Amino acid sequence: MKEVKACLFDLDGVLVDTAKYHYIAWKELANDLGFQFTEQDNERLKGVSRVASLNILLEIGGLSFTEEEKEKLAEKKNNRYVEYISTMDSSEILPGSLDFLKDCRAHGIKVALGSASKNAMMILNNTGLTSYFDAIIDGTHTSVAKPDPEVFLLGAKALETAPEHCVVFEDAEAGIEAAIRAGMVSVGIGSPETLAAANVVIPSLQQMNVARLRESFASV
Repeated sequence: MKEVKACLFDLDGVLVDTAKYHYIAWKELANDLGFQFTEQDNERLKGVSRVASLNILLEIGGLSFTEEEKEKLAEKKNNRYVEYISTMDSSEILPGSLDFLKDCRAHGIKVALGSASKNAMMILNNTGLTSYFDAIIDGTHTSVAKPDPEVFLLGAKALETAPEHCVVFEDAEAGIEAAIRAGMVSVGIGSPETLAAANVVIPSLQQMNVARLRESFASV
């Protein structure tokens, strides 16, 4: 790979522990609708937009609604989720995340957020992470969800960095696919089985620093 000039991060499950709140809110909605929604079911929702997530949930429940009804259900879920994340603080930053963001900045590597979340700014502000980013691309800036590469291409553009100089950090299959389609290399955060398409897979950002990043992608 050419020189690493920028790192683009997904938010949920990579930098902060908000995935649990999504799961709780979706599970509560499923209970309201009369069916069970499991943690295994929830894996299908990782990195997927709110509308697409709702469609998967309803498919699991064997239910169908009009578009207007679905909008109300999605809003109901989001309101519950926002209630949970409104109380977040810096204690919910995942281990290693802050150290790695600081390391990137210390070495002159640009940093961007690339998240489908429309609540990203609330989360970043509540956890104190906002100032570490040179650019923030969230669900309010995009028209299509991952695995479409739009969010990462917009991030690269905002950082004025060519895609081949960018590394994406993702915990979802859809996000890794989006990175590949954007022409970027990727680091999967989580299970090697789930994220096999990533160039490198690590359990968390505790296992990453700029020296290892450069070493990992020197030959890619």
